[in-house]
Amino acid sequence: MSAKAIREYDGKLLLAHYLQQSPTMAATQPTAAFAQPQTRLAQVNLSEVNTTDSDDKISAAVEAALSRAEQLNPWLASTKLVAKPDQLIKRRGKSGLLLLNADWAQVKEWIRERAVKEVAVGEISGVLKTFLVEPFVPHPADVEYYVCIQSHRDGDEILFTHEGGVEVGDVDAKALRLQVPIAQPLADSETIAAALLGDIGSATQRAALATFIERLYAVYVDLNFTYLEINPLVVLETGDGLPQVVYLDLAAKLDQTAEFESGDKWAKARSDAVVYGAAASADAGPAMDFPAPFGRELSREEAYIQELDAKTGASLKLTILNKDGRIWTMVAGGGASVVYSDAIAALGFAGELANYGEYSGAPSEAQTYEYAKTILDLMTRTQRVEGKVLIIGGGIANFTNVATTFKGIIRALKEYRQALIATNVRVFVRRAGPNWQEGLRAMRELGETLGVEIRVYGPETHVTAIVPLALGQATPAAVGAGFRDSLAKQIPDSTAASSPGTPMPMDASDPLISSASDKPVVAAPAPAPPSSDKPSWYAPFTANTRAIVYGMQPRAVQGMLDFDFICKRAVPSVACMVYPFGGNHVQKFYWGTHETLLPVFASLAEAAGQFPDADVVVNFASCRSVFASTAEMLALPQIRTVAIIAEGVPERHARKLIGLAQGVGVTLIGPATVGGIKPGCFKIGNTGGMMDNIASSKLYRAGSVAYVSKSGGMSNELNNIVARTTDGVYEGVAIGGDRYPGTTFLDHMLRYEADPGCKLLLLLGEVGGAEEYKVAEAVRSGRITKPVVAWCIGTCAGLFATEVQFGHAGALANSDCETADAKNAAMRAAGIHVPETFEALPALLNRVYADLVQTGVIVPRAEPEPPKIPIDYAWAQELGLVRKPAAFVSTICDDRGQELLYAGMRISDVFKEDIGIGGVLSLLWFKRRLPAYACKFIEMVLMLTADHGPAVSGAHNTIVTARAGKDLVSALCSGLLTIGDRFGGALDGAADLFSSAYDKGLTPRQFVDSMRKQNKLILGIGHKIKSRTNPDLRVSIITEYAKRHFPTTPILDYARAVEAVTTAKKDNLILNVDGAIGVLFVDLLRHSGAFSREEADEYARIGTLNGLFVLGRSIGFIGHYLDQKRLKQGLYRHPWDDISYLNPATAQGDRVQVGAAKIASA
Repeated sequence: MSAKAIREYDGKLLLAHYLQQSPTMAATQPTAAFAQPQTRLAQVNLSEVNTTDSDDKISAAVEAALSRAEQLNPWLASTKLVAKPDQLIKRRGKSGLLLLNADWAQVKEWIRERAVKEVAVGEISGVLKTFLVEPFVPHPADVEYYVCIQSHRDGDEILFTHEGGVEVGDVDAKALRLQVPIAQPLADSETIAAALLGDIGSATQRAALATFIERLYAVYVDLNFTYLEINPLVVLETGDGLPQVVYLDLAAKLDQTAEFESGDKWAKARSDAVVYGAAASADAGPAMDFPAPFGRELSREEAYIQELDAKTGASLKLTILNKDGRIWTMVAGGGASVVYSDAIAALGFAGELANYGEYSGAPSEAQTYEYAKTILDLMTRTQRVEGKVLIIGGGIANFTNVATTFKGIIRALKEYRQALIATNVRVFVRRAGPNWQEGLRAMRELGETLGVEIRVYGPETHVTAIVPLALGQATPAAVGAGFRDSLAKQIPDSTAASSPGTPMPMDASDPLISSASDKPVVAAPAPAPPSSDKPSWYAPFTANTRAIVYGMQPRAVQGMLDFDFICKRAVPSVACMVYPFGGNHVQKFYWGTHETLLPVFASLAEAAGQFPDADVVVNFASCRSVFASTAEMLALPQIRTVAIIAEGVPERHARKLIGLAQGVGVTLIGPATVGGIKPGCFKIGNTGGMMDNIASSKLYRAGSVAYVSKSGGMSNELNNIVARTTDGVYEGVAIGGDRYPGTTFLDHMLRYEADPGCKLLLLLGEVGGAEEYKVAEAVRSGRITKPVVAWCIGTCAGLFATEVQFGHAGALANSDCETADAKNAAMRAAGIHVPETFEALPALLNRVYADLVQTGVIVPRAEPEPPKIPIDYAWAQELGLVRKPAAFVSTICDDRGQELLYAGMRISDVFKEDIGIGGVLSLLWFKRRLPAYACKFIEMVLMLTADHGPAVSGAHNTIVTARAGKDLVSALCSGLLTIGDRFGGALDGAADLFSSAYDKGLTPRQFVDSMRKQNKLILGIGHKIKSRTNPDLRVSIITEYAKRHFPTTPILDYARAVEAVTTAKKDNLILNVDGAIGVLFVDLLRHSGAFSREEADEYARIGTLNGLFVLGRSIGFIGHYLDQKRLKQGLYRHPWDDISYLNPATAQGDRVQVGAAKIASA
């Protein structure tokens, strides 16, 4: 949502700080003819207190909040005051929620009586938790004025009336207005006074108000307000200076999408440094708080989803309507989420709808899991005798991988299995889009094992067909009976004989068919009439349209090229790409099954110069940079159409771009759009989704129906509906869900009216705004004569007790005329074909289409052969359509999902369960969790083997290499390469010798004698320094630990017996640390219960034990490397006196020895 209401406290802080600072929007800034009084505002905030807390806890919190307000605002004790709740409550005075002319003691008592208590304001009840206290300003009634600034598509509007206050009356009828066209300067003070202040007799007050309005508008623009109302606005003439202008009551909305532009300014005005004069901090101040509407307190779960939403480029929304309701939804897509709520409300279940929400924009598996888990947790807290229903719905996605998002949902469903069973939950699923078959297959398989009823449907059913089934209003056999054809394959078979031209059997009992409709008829389409090769104002897209794609979007570009290929275009629709963050280069793509190269330019101007035939730009720039990039595009004479894909574009930026586009005659689609499509000719970006959906919706050839929608996801549903009920889509545009789309419904409907190839118009509007009325008027006045079928979604909005912001920024009714019901009624009255419900739209569309066929307006045409669709190998593999031998096999780690897996264990669980290094090693080396004592033993081994001083060969090599100036990896490798039977590599050998002798039944004496007869050393026995009388403490530490924690240690005991034999001969032939580690690891492998005997022997045989020494000693080698670098040691050269030089004699062939000292003296 873009326009969000703020508290009066925050609105007044913004005005107080920026009223004299914001740059003027007039041609020249006039001298202020008013004085700004000192701002005194005190807030009593109890938002962290819950009604479920004890009375004592609530009372203590109230007293603490009052005490804090008094400490921060000493003026409270000496001033007459006004107190009121500050929670977006309208008409507080009329509701008895306003205290006037009271002292601080009275204010405190008044707040105590109301704080954290529920009150009713009209039909809405809510808990009072935030209060505003400010000085009482005595004034005569005749100086109370009303001023309001609000935004419209073409500019801003300032309303003023000289009769303000509680009894202001009908402002729309009585207010004087001044229009400020977008991107044009505000009128001067004289013009403002003439337009708005004619009813004010005092010249002083007129001058004060005129300059105040200039300042107010400057703040409005500078801080990205979308609505600002002051009532009453009071002007006090003191007689000894400029009159004071005081804003007593204020309501305001800010454009939240402009936070990247104005967020620091908002925060600064709310900082302690500005409000209380405290010392400035590094931060600008607290971020702006956007409270929930009165009566709908933001729950912990809603706040959590809001936080998730703020951290991702995807969209995650959740509004709890009735926590005890039995119908819960988890819907993908902003538009789809509304039609599901409409369908539930239309069946009479609005009171049982527990939540509104949506997830869209390709959320990750982890994000979808968190979203689903939150809903399931809420849903299963209470039980209903009749059970509960979970509707997992959505339209046909454009680019979201259905299988990926379903993985997160399935994971949450498994986690809440017992709770779902206990709550008697039934699940109904309808989804389509990329990889939908895999996603639905996984969901069906889950239903077979979860113990919860799960019914699964795909694009063969209408988008909301599962709603009546879930609510017991339809039978499974009836679901989609009138909305089914044979186009169900993910990759369509080119030999399929059926087509949308085949008459569809539609059962009259099907809930998707309007009772007023006759049985529909679908005629077979003939070949599309050839379209003009040249664009016109009503047909900007042709088979020769060329586009520049702005932004590095290879997936979207490949989708456009694939569409071109199956449409049999002569040249690709994408001329080039522009990516300002890299130099000019080429990017590889596919044209059919062959590779091709597309140029990528760093400059838009260079791209346009190289491709003068490109007249469309698809702009994928971010919301932060889209204004500048689009303005640059609009300045290029060759550009006729620009599509802005980005969401979150500030409204003022969007309105400026609309003005610029209109000035140069450019069609602007978006912002917040998926784009549009002209079947057989051209598609914008990701419009239409994957190739399988484009094929099943017959978008590779033109039909007769042209549509316009706000929602990108619902435009895909319209493609599906139109393909199944008519001869197909002629053109479709999603104008975007923001309040101010670049082009309107009417703009496109007039294009379709003028286009001879279009025979039937389809409009999908939504709650909020008034653009549908313009279409109705065009039909009524005769500007549109072609038949129009239309529906406005959001009919459920009026059934909710509190204000609900739906998925799109513009989907909010600000007045009764902006409701979906009012707009549907107006369109029906104008002669537009409007169904009773959205579910009846397909049948009504088919009936109107059939009438056009019967009257000869649409001539049936033969269906062309479906095209063969090239498919990328990676995508085909994900769909399970191809297979190939893998180059590698890995069974220990998986990095393909949203979270790294170690032997099946999520990395988050690795840290959550604190399994340590030993636990990680057990997962990656042994593919299983070992007991805690075993993991601890592994860590002990690593600590014991980490280092043994600089003199050993491995450390020596590492040091020499480090001093030669080599890097860390080279130095480490040089040390590791010395490890073998003679140095550190005896673990495997020792383990093998001792375990083999033990398994053969040899006595320790027999084992020692056999090794002596073979002239072999016993690996693991002997130490240069340590002896029986000077034992190796490392051996003592691990053997004592093993004796305390291992289940049994037979190989260690055998090795100790061998040691007794060898030390009898020589005192230093003891069991050394290599031998101890080796035999203990065999004991661990064999007797921990984690391995079979075969597995234990294999791990011992393949070098696992030596791996422990390598891993541990690497720690020491790296230490030595760092030590040498830190000490800045130079190149090492071995001293001569430590080398014996044995050279051949130069005379008589004698061999002589020459000492190093003689060489040095020579």
